[in-house]
Amino acid sequence: MTIVDYGSCNVASIANMLKRVGVTSIITNDPEKIKDASKLILPGIGVFDIAMASLKEKGLLEILEKKVILERTPILGICLGMQLLTGGSEEGKINGLGWIPGYAYKFSSTVSLKVPHMKWNHVQLFGPSILTKEINENARFYFVHSYYVKVDDPRHSILQTDYGIRFDSGIQRDNIMGVQFHPEKSHKYGMRLLSSFAGM
Repeated sequence: MTIVDYGSCNVASIANMLKRVGVTSIITNDPEKIKDASKLILPGIGVFDIAMASLKEKGLLEILEKKVILERTPILGICLGMQLLTGGSEEGKINGLGWIPGYAYKFSSTVSLKVPHMKWNHVQLFGPSILTKEINENARFYFVHSYYVKVDDPRHSILQTDYGIRFDSGIQRDNIMGVQFHPEKSHKYGMRLLSSFAGM
């Protein structure tokens, strides 16, 4: 398992959770090492434009495009990493990777709930996916985000969550997957999801 290190601060916690489920991983921003990856994780905590700019500055966009689109290597985007898979975000002006048609929107200030959405919350299974095969309707995950994703095509939504509005908390298009929550902070349910991804 290869964790793409473009400057996000949660890479070590993801590696530690993978280790707990018996999966060996490396953390790297070296295109040569990414070239050999059998599976990729794109983590993310921070600002959309800064993250996209960092991927470009580190020379990672070309190798990621080759691995994910041409070679169809499975990739899992986490939190901001999931938002980067879409076309863009209200948080910035730079286009996202555009691999799953959709967009990230800011939670409305009219919603009488605290922003960021920072709490344990339930997910609802919405579409079939190997990624969620061990997840049931009682599953709870830990969220920390101020922007939420809505995909253009409901067939690309695999999990949904309510927080003032209903948003896509899990998305997938073929080998490209993303979750808005942090599986590395979500105890047994996070372990189940990462195990399912590793077992693909």
